[in-house]
Amino acid sequence: MPEVVKKRCAIYCRKSTDENLDTDFNSLDAQREAAENYIASQRANGWVCLPEHYDDGGYSGGNVNRPALQKLLSDCESGLIDIIITYRLDRLSRSITDFADLTKKFDEWGVQFVSVTQEINTATSAGRMMLNILITFAQYEREVITERVRDKMAASRKKGMWVGGSVPMGYKVENKHLVVVPEEADVIRKIFNRYVEIQSPKLIAMELNAQGIKTKQGKTWDKAHVYRILENHTYIGEVKYKDAICKGEQEAIIPQDLWNRAKAIRESAAPCPDRSRRQETIAPLKNILRCGHCGGAMMPTYTTKGGRRYYYYLCCKDDKRAVSECPVRQIPAGDIEELVKKYIRKMLGDISLVMQFAEKSGMNPVEVVECFREDFWKEITPGEYNRMLTLLIEKAVVWNDRLEIEFKTGGVKSLMEELKND
Repeated sequence: MPEVVKKRCAIYCRKSTDENLDTDFNSLDAQREAAENYIASQRANGWVCLPEHYDDGGYSGGNVNRPALQKLLSDCESGLIDIIITYRLDRLSRSITDFADLTKKFDEWGVQFVSVTQEINTATSAGRMMLNILITFAQYEREVITERVRDKMAASRKKGMWVGGSVPMGYKVENKHLVVVPEEADVIRKIFNRYVEIQSPKLIAMELNAQGIKTKQGKTWDKAHVYRILENHTYIGEVKYKDAICKGEQEAIIPQDLWNRAKAIRESAAPCPDRSRRQETIAPLKNILRCGHCGGAMMPTYTTKGGRRYYYYLCCKDDKRAVSECPVRQIPAGDIEELVKKYIRKMLGDISLVMQFAEKSGMNPVEVVECFREDFWKEITPGEYNRMLTLLIEKAVVWNDRLEIEFKTGGVKSLMEELKND
């Protein structure tokens, strides 16, 4: 009687999640036990179970990037394995492409594949045919499950539900719902309010970093991160799904009017064909310009004529009178803003004036003049210009025949320090 040739059998087990893997008897153990019993039934054919455990707990069958599977393939290539045993073929792979590649390698290495519960044995033509049919259905099942999950997530988002992902600053997740974190919510409100005031994400990021405030991930702030905060509909109690905006379940952090104003500023700063069209929200001289005759603030406002907006600064005290008594009353916004800008440029470009500021602040006057050359004025953004006015000017007083500007002590030095830290 001829001697039976021993066939070394390796058992491969896989579970998609790591749930219950720490129990005494889990799914991997059940798969291995079934495979060991099958091998024992084939002892007369020389089948021997190898002691090595090839177990992938918590790995998807959608790809072959699994540590135990890679170790199994390496041992097969080294000639250490004759037969691979699995509980079911989808434990090895759920992808037709991957399985085709694996079976090709098995043929090259002379390795058989056996599925215990489906009576598949690649040593026979019928087994190979059944293998191809079943793996096709396995992939189909996987794709159907993926579609169901995707559709369920889409439906949940449209209902305003939280379905996972990166938790935005200002919130935390409790019982699958977003809950406001008061300390973080204060930072979000600060960002929106400051944006309306200075209209510069870069300067807001600088301020937050100077105050030691970190992002949700514990990192320093930059312009892009601030922009993402300003564009996140979560903060007004909404959920964005693709191109649709839906009402969310979470509590809003930002009131709608503040969101609308910040949005208008963002849109006004975006490139557009009509750059001459001025936006209501850009008023760099707000809280700076005053009426010399009445002593009141000159407030930004606008009027619409013929479908076009005209912006100007209005004396707030004269606006309350029944009959106008102020010789200034109102000034076209573009005229006064351009006048103030020219005044500042002239001041920062005049070496004699700069030397006076430098002497008081201990700065190098040449360095100041070099900093504010022509390129600086070409590149400065509206928000950065607003911030510059805040640092430099105490107040600008307008009369019917002249303009007087009172500069802040150390204003130039403060501006220089911010520019160096940028």
